[in-house]
Amino acid sequence: MKKSLVSLSVLTLALFSTSTFANDDLDLDSEGPKKKRKEFTVEIDQNVKEVTKGWYAKASVGGTGYVLALNGIVYPGATSGLGFGRDFVDQKGHSMAWEVMLLQGVHNGLYYEQQAAAGCVERGSCVQGDLRTFSLVGAAEVSWYPVQRLGIGLRAGGGVMMVPLLMNEDFYITEVVGEWSGIESSIHNGAKPIGMGGLTFEYYTKLAHFSVGLDVDASYVIGMDLGISGNGYLKYTF
Repeated sequence: MKKSLVSLSVLTLALFSTSTFANDDLDLDSEGPKKKRKEFTVEIDQNVKEVTKGWYAKASVGGTGYVLALNGIVYPGATSGLGFGRDFVDQKGHSMAWEVMLLQGVHNGLYYEQQAAAGCVERGSCVQGDLRTFSLVGAAEVSWYPVQRLGIGLRAGGGVMMVPLLMNEDFYITEVVGEWSGIESSIHNGAKPIGMGGLTFEYYTKLAHFSVGLDVDASYVIGMDLGISGNGYLKYTF
């Protein structure tokens, strides 16, 4: 009898211990086994790059004025342009890029009779009157970033400009050149080389891939004049 009671007690103790250990692995608030919690550490990069660099397209609009020989004869006018380029150096504190732009300028000017009376023949600054200029220029830029989204840089480059004749050629030869003592304007003859340099300012917006800026350039057109231009632009970087 005593042996039976002892055996029963041992069996009860064993069953109780097994039940206790089993319950340790159970979540009493759910039907399934308790899942052990794990701690995850999320590392946040405080230096997230918010400026996109690479190939880009650019549209600009602004104005240009000629300040030497054509000053007072050709008035400051509007300039617009389209171009593309690529950032080929992209560092945290600076970047470098090249670009090619097609620019068009529209200027009002004095009548050819008024130019002749003002002595344009002696100055070599006679033009047909109103002008339309077409330029193809290439430039290289280097920019620095005092703050994350603002770039300040230098530009330099060159290209060619054409100033086509806008009036009837026969009328130009017989009437206009006749008023200029038979001397044709060299400005309308062929393409003119350009050398340019200036400053660029660029702000990278929080609208992905878009930036806005301002190019301020001095461009010397050989055989024509020195022009000063300021063009605001919108750029999309792919």
